[in-house]
Amino acid sequence: MSNQDRGADAAVRCSPLVHEPLSADEAARRAGMFKALADPVRLQLFSVIASHAGGEACVCDLAPFVDVSQPTISHHLRVLRESGLVASERRGTWVHYRVEHAATGELLGALAGAGVAAGAAEIAS
Repeated sequence: MSNQDRGADAAVRCSPLVHEPLSADEAARRAGMFKALADPVRLQLFSVIASHAGGEACVCDLAPFVDVSQPTISHHLRVLRESGLVASERRGTWVHYRVEHAATGELLGALAGAGVAAGAAEIAS
């Protein structure tokens, strides 16, 4: 690697990923998203939805992945929906869920701003 390449690489690692601090409203909204994912069952449901074929899953597809009752699954899905992490659409008697990629992008951006992405990039290099 040339000195010029090293200099460019260092500039990327040292440049700020977030250009201004979060407002109180933005911080509260993102904290709600992190809080929603902090529950193991919700994180597992979110993962199943995100990895499901076609990018969405019917509520009937989710039950086999978690060891909780149907009303509890519905509660967790409501929390994920209210936090903005998933969207839902009723089709007949079933509700289908899909990940809101804009919201997950915001969370990744918040983590990157905290240095997580920069640290991961250094580990990878």
